[in-house]
Amino acid sequence: MTTPDVPGWWQGTYPEWTVFSILESMGRRHNQDFVYYPEPEDGIAFRFINPGDLAINVTGLMHSYESGKDGSSTTLVNKQQMIGLGVHLIFIEDVDLQQDPNYYISEALAYRDHSHMGS
Repeated sequence: MTTPDVPGWWQGTYPEWTVFSILESMGRRHNQDFVYYPEPEDGIAFRFINPGDLAINVTGLMHSYESGKDGSSTTLVNKQQMIGLGVHLIFIEDVDLQQDPNYYISEALAYRDHSHMGS
């Protein structure tokens, strides 16, 4: 990552850092309110402990490029699996994070998905 405001210890993509840092600026605590998985096995980057039925995943062209993975083929399967577990999976597109990250993260926390994969 070449973005100067991303700390050297960060293991994820820049769009994921945006979500992580804004969640913390909103008073959410990592490992207490939410957990971030830099290389999630199930394709979910952010899982919430409080509330426990919410997960957020960053998606989009820039995210796919930075992560080296094209998750488009598995995102809908992941969404169906999460629904089966009673978890609301909200997608935030990286282009939306560039435009107004606070709005889209606040919307995700209110269970509103504005992505192309939203329900």
